[in-house]
Amino acid sequence: MSDDESSELPAPHGVPELPGLHLPAGSAAFGPYALSITPEQAGWGHSQLRVLELEPGGSHVLATGDSEWIVLPLSGACTVRAQDGIFELQGRKGVFGGVSDFAYVPRDARAQIASGAGGRFALAGARCERRLPARYGPAPEVPVEARGSGNQAREVHNFAAAGAFDCDRLIAVEVLTPGGNWSSYPPHKHDERVPGEESELEEIYYFEIDGAGVGYQRVSPSRPGGADVLAEVRSGDAVLVPDGWHGPSIAEPGHTMYYLNVMAGPGAEREWLIRFHPDHTEGYR
Repeated sequence: MSDDESSELPAPHGVPELPGLHLPAGSAAFGPYALSITPEQAGWGHSQLRVLELEPGGSHVLATGDSEWIVLPLSGACTVRAQDGIFELQGRKGVFGGVSDFAYVPRDARAQIASGAGGRFALAGARCERRLPARYGPAPEVPVEARGSGNQAREVHNFAAAGAFDCDRLIAVEVLTPGGNWSSYPPHKHDERVPGEESELEEIYYFEIDGAGVGYQRVSPSRPGGADVLAEVRSGDAVLVPDGWHGPSIAEPGHTMYYLNVMAGPGAEREWLIRFHPDHTEGYR
């Protein structure tokens, strides 16, 4: 792999400070990434996310360092060449076009991501300890969950949920919320370890809105001085959730809202345990 056919960027150094917990599209761009969120920038220990944009015929080398990564097509197809295999990702036209296949790349590795037609690819990552083998995740094997009902209904793609795909620390899912509906509801949290009840997980939301619409994201404090966000979100925006009650996520009528959730934390067990806000559980369907 020659230098002129790839652009290698290890864990970013010298990246600009993030503007806050709400990151409007372009405000956290760095190098080849339309979005780059490192643990150092976020002020936490594990969760990270990059959105890679490739021109037709473009390629990029990912040095995984101390983190495991999932390459998830947002739009377009790509080939992921890792030390443990070559994975042809069929991808999709866009996030509203159905479930995508994906590739897992372990820590302490190098992987080339190449796309003949170009596209946008989410790199969801988490600092980890174990080095698992590189693997392919077929789209038909992604568990698709219908969650909630009525104006609380949404579709969840559990491609890297704790019980669906083996990672060391990384947990990642996609959510599609129909226009006019609420998701991430009731508001819930996972910012402290309570055995059997709640996990400690850092979380990133990455948004795309169908048809250039808008959505709204709320994060409310679970402790004095905790995270407090009420943001109008558009395609390419992200919201960091270091702690606090997160939700609802609200979709504008007529515009489906997509978000990618990336989570990881310090717990010995990889698990997603949440507590609902006690003031918002009545009437939940």
